Amino acid sequence: DGMGNLRVTKKGIRLEGISEFLLPLYVKEIHSRKDSPLVFQSDRNVTVNARNHMGQLTGQLTVGAESVEAQCKRFEVRASEDGRVLFSADEDAITIGAEKLKVTGTEGAVFGHSVETPHIRAEPSQDLRLESPTRSLIMEAPRGIQVSAAAGDLKATCRKELHLQSTEGEIFLNADTIRLGNLPTGSFSSSSSSSSNSRQTVYELCVCPSGKLYLSPAGVGSTCQSSSTICLWS
Repeated sequence: DGMGNLRVTKKGIRLEGISEFLLPLYVKEIHSRKDSPLVFQSDRNVTVNARNHMGQLTGQLTVGAESVEAQCKRFEVRASEDGRVLFSADEDAITIGAEKLKVTGTEGAVFGHSVETPHIRAEPSQDLRLESPTRSLIMEAPRGIQVSAAAGDLKATCRKELHLQSTEGEIFLNADTIRLGNLPTGSFSSSSSSSSNSRQTVYELCVCPSGKLYLSPAGVGSTCQSSSTICLWS
């Protein structure tokens, strides 16, 4: 019938309590009791090896005091209900199949290289901010980039220059009101102008040869001058 904690039954060999094996143990299956878990315990680490028919190591799982390491060609984590892949990793790619990926760290997620995604969306009632504190922020798409704020404002802020460039097309601004704030105001003098003019309320939008915009007091004709001090110092 067996010896010590080992019993021989019709279904195989049964061990009771804590058992130690000094030499390798070869079995086909290991099951725990229905009312208790199966525990493997070691003073150093627990290692599970998988080998092929030639004895070569094909997979290894090591549970240590400081880390859990898995060495295999492909690592998968599947859902218990339908068996779908929640996480997989191999030499080519890492795939996350969960419905939602949450990164709860205060610093967010750090990507050393490019990020490819068809959609960027903020959580409900939260703002979406794209920011590069020390370098440039680049978004590229061969067929266009669409930035939309269906129920709010869209704001782009930078410390230095903001460039809008189209190499082969046009830049189209379509709105009920287009405002250009804080434009510099140039001066215009003419011999026919009177010094007793009333307070100026209408201005002309002028463009310097360099492309800089400024305001000039509107007159009967155009008051824009390429020799304006605004253009000379731009």
